[in-house]
Amino acid sequence: MAGQYLKGALISFMPTFVAPIPNVIIFQYNPETIAHNWTAPAAAGGGANGKASEDPLAVAGLPGETFTFTLAFDASDAIADGNVVSSALASASGVYPRLAALEMLQYPSGAFSGGLLGKVSSAISSAVSSVTGSGSAPSTTVPRNDVPVVLFVWGPQRIVPVRVTSLNITEKLYDTLLNPTHAEAQIGLRVLTPDEVNSVQGQMKSIAQAAYVYSQGLRQVQATANLGDSAASIIGMLPNPF
Repeated sequence: MAGQYLKGALISFMPTFVAPIPNVIIFQYNPETIAHNWTAPAAAGGGANGKASEDPLAVAGLPGETFTFTLAFDASDAIADGNVVSSALASASGVYPRLAALEMLQYPSGAFSGGLLGKVSSAISSAVSSVTGSGSAPSTTVPRNDVPVVLFVWGPQRIVPVRVTSLNITEKLYDTLLNPTHAEAQIGLRVLTPDEVNSVQGQMKSIAQAAYVYSQGLRQVQATANLGDSAASIIGMLPNPF
């Protein structure tokens, strides 16, 4: 396809003391197809004797929304594209830097900073001490840790907060150092609900909220624009209730 075109991306935000630092994973090639799946919201309860609501259209929440697609990576194209940084990385490590960036989306923030592992070790030691009676160490709980906030960017009208729910990587070719030089990654994303977004911790909460409101607002605008495409002949076929 001639000319410039937008590329999709996944953006994760790493928390710092000052502000979140974005880690932008730009797609080397846009996927040719994306499966955009929806699940109906759960039926509302509240009927007599614990039965579901008598209203067949009553629901208890919002529909579920997921995306699945496959990304392709090729080190040869990265070396030949003329970008100094990407060419150097591809020459030294093949496509593994791109794969590693995707893999890190599965890990809780700070999982390898030392703090998390130290606290988990402390919690295990305290549990062992209480069982064996070797000491009276205070009770310690394993800290809560969250996977990073991820934004799925697919053009200017789709920027949504998601969680990576599946990642399957197939490495196909290798260089002399056994770095993968060609690979495909099948990715599953689940769009976070407003309640889940409100539960996000720290500075990333406002980013996720803004992305959700932005994309939902554009969806409503596009749905309204479709009203202008309604055929008068179809409308005339509808029964008149009066």
